[in-house]
Amino acid sequence: MKYDFNELKGKVCAITGGAGVIGTSLAKGLVDAGINVAILDLNKEAAEKVANEIGKVDGVKVIGIEANVLNKESLIRAHEEIKSQLGEIDFLINGAGGNSPKATTGQEVINDDNISKLSETFFGLDVEGFQKVFDLNFIGTLLPSMVFGEGMVVRKKGVILNISSMNSYRPLTKIPAYSAAKASINNFTEWLAVHFAGMNVRVNAIAPGFFLTNQNRFLLLDAETQELTPRGNKIISNTPMGKFGEPEDLIGATLFLLSDMSSFMTGTIIPVDGGFNAYSGV
Repeated sequence: MKYDFNELKGKVCAITGGAGVIGTSLAKGLVDAGINVAILDLNKEAAEKVANEIGKVDGVKVIGIEANVLNKESLIRAHEEIKSQLGEIDFLINGAGGNSPKATTGQEVINDDNISKLSETFFGLDVEGFQKVFDLNFIGTLLPSMVFGEGMVVRKKGVILNISSMNSYRPLTKIPAYSAAKASINNFTEWLAVHFAGMNVRVNAIAPGFFLTNQNRFLLLDAETQELTPRGNKIISNTPMGKFGEPEDLIGATLFLLSDMSSFMTGTIIPVDGGFNAYSGV
């Protein structure tokens, strides 16, 4: 076996949430590796913009397509469009996801000092916001896997890569919906990997540590000063490498899990976290 990514050239990958911060970075890494990419996003204009920005590599095709990961018919239409423009899909990256302020508590824990502020704790959570976060992360992974995974199973070849989170292992205070939803991604990744294993379709996940994205920026940086919040400082102090990750830090693990170098790996979740998960705090 050759230990490089040349085998990936000419393959086709669909990535949901492709116009987001992490999705865009991953898509660029795929293009640089010679993979034809379909950027799927709820916002068609944003998807096409990303496709135009990163699609300037000779011999590589990049398209932007509107797709709602919570609507199966929308995904089916997107699938047909990808096949007509790029061909059969070899890889699916389930990158759609995120958190919501409505599913975030104002207080980290309940104690005697804030007992009068129960509306800022678990008891004040917006149930609809909680459901929205769970749907976006879990159902938004389930449905694309159904639509795009079927062709892989029929052809007995393909890779599905899910985006989990460090919150799936160690739930953070304030964000119960996001933590629970990402934990469900890990379980689903393992279940689907077993279900598809006999058909030569692998299912793995990467679990990013702490990256500044549009979804979590309001928790980690002060809106006015852009200085770290107390929460942001706490995260950095518990990350042995002492920094937030850059979206590009996820590309290596992604290409590895899509390539034949990981051909005997399925049902695996790989942390990319600067050592956060390994650190006890002492």
